Amino acid sequence: MKYVLLVYGQEKGLFALTPQQSAKLDADSLAYDRKLEGQGKLIIAQALQPVKMSKSLRRRKGKRLVTDGPFAETKEQLLGFVMIEAADLDEALEIAEGIPLAELGTVEVRAIYDIPGS
Repeated sequence: MKYVLLVYGQEKGLFALTPQQSAKLDADSLAYDRKLEGQGKLIIAQALQPVKMSKSLRRRKGKRLVTDGPFAETKEQLLGFVMIEAADLDEALEIAEGIPLAELGTVEVRAIYDIPGS
């Protein structure tokens, strides 16, 4: 079964890291991705640009509304995601536990919904 592991945290915490801490976090994250890839579990893993570079889109009554970033009141931002193949939720949770950013934030584990007939 496929799962997406949504990695949330506070961007200000990442921005506060020293260059050495940031480089270590990047290296640890890439090493973990390579480990999952070697096990045949990784589908894709991506870090995301800061929220100040993002837009949110809504369509209401046929009209497009575009605003800057995510909702202003969010305390944690979506920092990245990892899509994996796991036997079940327990295995997906074990994989999520190994994500280095889990030490700084939260990892939401969500199964992929297979649309019937797709």
